[in-house]
Amino acid sequence: MILTKWKDFGTDSEYYTQSLFEKQLEDNFEALYLEEGKEIPSYIWTDRYVVIVKSNTRMISDVSFLKYPRNPSSL
Repeated sequence: MILTKWKDFGTDSEYYTQSLFEKQLEDNFEALYLEEGKEIPSYIWTDRYVVIVKSNTRMISDVSFLKYPRNPSSL
């Protein structure tokens, strides 16, 4: 489901709030896509980017953010 209000989520190494996420990406949150039964979103939309949340699970649960410009011609 797509949520237009931020939902905090965490991994073994970090807990992400809206303010922390916006500070890391230097952009404003717009929406996130949360699959049923999952605690971590799959996609996050900001003003300038579509962010894919990639799970990096080995010994601990962690994620990385892959940023793709929403409008590449405006960069």
